[in-house]
Amino acid sequence: MKVLLVNGSPNIHGCTDTALQEVSKTLNEAGIETEIFWIGNRAMQGCIGCDRCASEHRCIFDDKVNEFIDKAKDADGFVFGSPVYYGSANGSLIAFMDRVFYAADSDIFYLKPAASIASARRAGTTFTCDELDRFFSLMQMPIITSRYWNIIFGNTPDEVRKDLEGMQVMRTLGRNMAYFIRSLKQADLPKPEREKTAYTNFIR
Repeated sequence: MKVLLVNGSPNIHGCTDTALQEVSKTLNEAGIETEIFWIGNRAMQGCIGCDRCASEHRCIFDDKVNEFIDKAKDADGFVFGSPVYYGSANGSLIAFMDRVFYAADSDIFYLKPAASIASARRAGTTFTCDELDRFFSLMQMPIITSRYWNIIFGNTPDEVRKDLEGMQVMRTLGRNMAYFIRSLKQADLPKPEREKTAYTNFIR
């Protein structure tokens, strides 16, 4: 059992990573393997809508996106973490997620639990989590919650560690994620029947 945690911050060991590390440690204590995947701090190409991925299930731009898709195949759950930029998620992370969820075979994510976390100095955290959660909803992924919104506050990693409630929220998230993954494994139920997708728009 493995959870892949995504650090969407340009800072590899910043506030977002500090929160993810707390989730990761708690998952490890519950017997769940973890890996923190950093999207990096180079420019992240956005999706250009070429649809090449529809047949190849990989992105035409061979970068961190395809690296993540390869790792995601073996994951049982996901946590995506973002700093708050102007009351919203980091633009690089959104570009990354746009391409990941559009390019990858949907079976990679189907019914696998996911969670978002947001780190900020002050405001914009709940909107950021809502923004990230929309990806999971479209991929039919159960969204894992904590005892409060999955948010943490601080301007530096040391300040983040002093947010005692935020750190507790991260640990609770880790325990809830571990419980859900274990429950799915133990239940060993067949997945629901999936209908062929009906694509419509407002013109037809």
